[in-house]
Amino acid sequence: MTTQDGPTKAGFVALIGEPNAGKSTLLNRMVGAKVSIVTHKVQTTRARIRGVVLEGDAQIVFVDTPGLFRPRRRLDRAMVAAAWGGAADADVIVLLVEAHRGLTDGVANILNGLPQVAGERKVALAINKIDKVQAEELLGLSEKLNAEFPFAETFMISAERGHGVDDLRKWLAGEMPDSPWLYPEDQIADLPLRMIAAEMTREKLTLRLHQELPYQLTVETESWEERPDGSARIDQVIYVSRDGHKGIVLGKKGETIKAVSRAAREELEKFLERKVHLFTRVLVREKWMDDAERYSEMGLDFKDGA
Repeated sequence: MTTQDGPTKAGFVALIGEPNAGKSTLLNRMVGAKVSIVTHKVQTTRARIRGVVLEGDAQIVFVDTPGLFRPRRRLDRAMVAAAWGGAADADVIVLLVEAHRGLTDGVANILNGLPQVAGERKVALAINKIDKVQAEELLGLSEKLNAEFPFAETFMISAERGHGVDDLRKWLAGEMPDSPWLYPEDQIADLPLRMIAAEMTREKLTLRLHQELPYQLTVETESWEERPDGSARIDQVIYVSRDGHKGIVLGKKGETIKAVSRAAREELEKFLERKVHLFTRVLVREKWMDDAERYSEMGLDFKDGA
């Protein structure tokens, strides 16, 4: 429970909320690097992504869960199960609510499920995107939400701009249990680099494509070769469920997949701080959403979708 510098703390914090509430943005802001997919589309975080933050003598391990929503498909059900599972495994839970949307039906459903999952754990309320509403509205929303659930603390934040994030991080550090650090000091995430690379490509696809297609594809890193010159060759497969979707991903004369690959490669080079050779191909696998191996690749439990 000690290091050379004295006693330490370490624990897990689960970020929960509706899809698109800003959980991934907050995680990336806390960590100071991009470890979670961030897009304007909902339901983009599929696996529970851990980001590691040091604050004083405390190591905070953030679990960015998929958004909580009403599931329709097997993949949806597995994502929701993963979200509640992340909350149940954490030392502290943070519920993110969008300031301009307030107490929606989705937030109300989360509040109804919180007592069973939280138990004796402390739950903090983080009202996000505060720059979108007036101060009076924020106070009214805070009072309304705190009347619905006994939050330990309430924070007004803007995950995108960083407002209020330092206060939230410091409070969380104080709530971590006495423990040795769980990860090396220089580690920012416990995701394998292969999965981080796949997530980055999936983000670019999600941003580029529209309608339901992004939720019917997945990206896997097939191979990762370290080259003598310090660069890396990364081969990825994009699985889609229909032939028609393959054409959309490829685009006219391959323009879409080229643009996606270029954007993903540039972000990977920035993240890894070295040259990357990224090769992507698109394959049709009609029932990948019912393939247990695909769920395992995404960090989800296939049985949870039953």
